[in-house]
Amino acid sequence: MDITLRNVVKIFGSIKVLDGVSLSVPSGRKTALIGPNGSGKSTLTRILMGMLACEGEVLLDGLSPFARRERLARRMAYVPQSPPQLSASVADVVRAVARIRDLEERRIAVIAAQFDLDLGALAGRPIRALSAGMKQKLLIALALSSRADLLILDEPTASLDVSARARFFSLFAEMSGTATLLLCSHRLEEIQHLVEHVVALDGGRVIFDGPVETFLQTRAVSLMEVVTTRNSHADWLRAHGFRPAFGSSWVRSVARAEKMALLNEIVAQFDGDLDNVVIRDVETLSDKAWEARSCADG
Repeated sequence: MDITLRNVVKIFGSIKVLDGVSLSVPSGRKTALIGPNGSGKSTLTRILMGMLACEGEVLLDGLSPFARRERLARRMAYVPQSPPQLSASVADVVRAVARIRDLEERRIAVIAAQFDLDLGALAGRPIRALSAGMKQKLLIALALSSRADLLILDEPTASLDVSARARFFSLFAEMSGTATLLLCSHRLEEIQHLVEHVVALDGGRVIFDGPVETFLQTRAVSLMEVVTTRNSHADWLRAHGFRPAFGSSWVRSVARAEKMALLNEIVAQFDGDLDNVVIRDVETLSDKAWEARSCADG
């Protein structure tokens, strides 16, 4: 399913949540939709599902999700970040989805079993009584079994452990086929495993629209930690972007292409007063995430 957005604007009260968003996502492309909280990601996905009206033009395979919502909904599958607190039983939900999608219930059960989720044993339990991880596994099984033309996944592995995440990546690669993917995620591993393209939003505007490799290159940084027991270099370190960390350590982030030049400058400046330098290459999706990580490492 191809996605076309032309000058999409959404305003809530006095707040412009989406500000002239234009996108073209060809059928079959696996795309990550990223951005800080409040950037417009959730609003945009709700518009695509026909749940929110907006200004501008929105087309899915040339059809409006507002005028042809029922027809298009049958071709979409959605995994929300926060599963709904349904009182309906697992069996009732599986049966309903299977009927709407024209699927065999066994197909859903087989996929759920890949996550060690026994739908037979859980059949009589209400959805709201399941753990967060169980709910997420069930929703993923329903989505992957649907043969949808458009998959909208919002932090799909947020409640999964490491083993279940690995199974999800493997199943997605096996079962997603030619479906278009729109993945909302803050997780670098999801971006690396699932998508080929990245669209980044900030302040309701598109600030990046390109291949995942290009995007990740801009997020590749090094964490540099300098250890010195002499306070005489404190002013120099601060002037060069370092901040005090644990004990006698100072840390800062630096672009990978610039790290060797900075290291040579440090060695020359400290002239024997350097106790240690540790450099770790990392990748991050946002500057805020980087700051949090570097503080923790320090």
